[in-house]
Amino acid sequence: MAVADSSSKRPTCPSCSKPTRLCLCSRIQNPLLDNKKSNSPKTLTMAVADSSSKRPTCPSCSKPTRLCLCSRIQNPLLDNKVSVTILQHSKETKHPLNSVRIAKLGLRNVNVVTVSDVNFGARFVIRLLESDGILYSNQTQKGSNLGGTKGEVHPAHDSNSTFAAERHLSAEEPFIFATIGKHGVINDLESKWKPQTEAPEMPNFDQFLGSQMAADALAKGFIVKKLQKQKLKESINLEEYEEFELVVPPGSVLLFPSDTAVGIDDLQATNIGVKNLIVLDGTWAKAKRVYKENPWLRLLPHLKLVMDTLSLFREVRRQPKAACLSSIESIVYALKAVGENPEGLDNLLDVLDSMVGDQRRCKDERLLQHDH
Repeated sequence: MAVADSSSKRPTCPSCSKPTRLCLCSRIQNPLLDNKKSNSPKTLTMAVADSSSKRPTCPSCSKPTRLCLCSRIQNPLLDNKVSVTILQHSKETKHPLNSVRIAKLGLRNVNVVTVSDVNFGARFVIRLLESDGILYSNQTQKGSNLGGTKGEVHPAHDSNSTFAAERHLSAEEPFIFATIGKHGVINDLESKWKPQTEAPEMPNFDQFLGSQMAADALAKGFIVKKLQKQKLKESINLEEYEEFELVVPPGSVLLFPSDTAVGIDDLQATNIGVKNLIVLDGTWAKAKRVYKENPWLRLLPHLKLVMDTLSLFREVRRQPKAACLSSIESIVYALKAVGENPEGLDNLLDVLDSMVGDQRRCKDERLLQHDH
């Protein structure tokens, strides 16, 4: 939706063709009424086709049309200079309360990458960007890049390549290879960079940060490819597929309260100019698993939000502690923290609040119907 609409100065809803701020979808109290009295065969055919869904949804925000969010966005596709890359857990993509949909509608430079649990093993191939930030390989395609963020995603496809084949890409190019098992246990870790200290008993990505040469090279940006194993249908055999290939541009920072995360003041003291914010989307348990099963994230500076704000989500989704906010809340507060505050940014929180209100009303309606 965002890619199609971003070419127009006045984004329109693909359902009613009105400007998103004047969207009609949410104003229809009873969408797709079954007009059974019609005698027109053509009309009857259309009604049968449309009535296959009991609850029609808006193709832009994926919410039921009567709860469409599109018209609530005051300034769609805000031109955020700091791009946002969202690693979204696969089980969150269709969750009715997922707040990433608001980020897609409200921000221009947003890149959403779907990430799955590792159940049968995965491997990572990491290559460096050239000094000018251009890929070594020019065979890239736009993935779920909503509005032209610097990051690019390659569509997943079957892959039978081996480590030897990957190494053959460029013998002179610095790289990291890693294989992991379930829950992110690193089985193998290889690199052209030799750690300056004795290698740990258990391999981990932290050892590369001990090399100044490696740290400097990674700070210029890199490309990470993740290849996963999955079961073949009706078989016990496994196949390998490419889950994503993501460009991590210079100035990328991970928003995650890890043991190495620092507040914005400490981050700015290191003279790191934040250009791309990476956010993990999922429940707290899912986000922790995404972090553990993508160990390349350890190569990035970690940022945490130091605040006691209660999440607007606290009524409808469990909040383990005050610092655990919804994805859109985290994005808005983090963008403000790094100096990004375009007009209309706070409106995205208003939209979230209204979405929570919708959920509350729907719950009350269900309880009322149950009582009667």
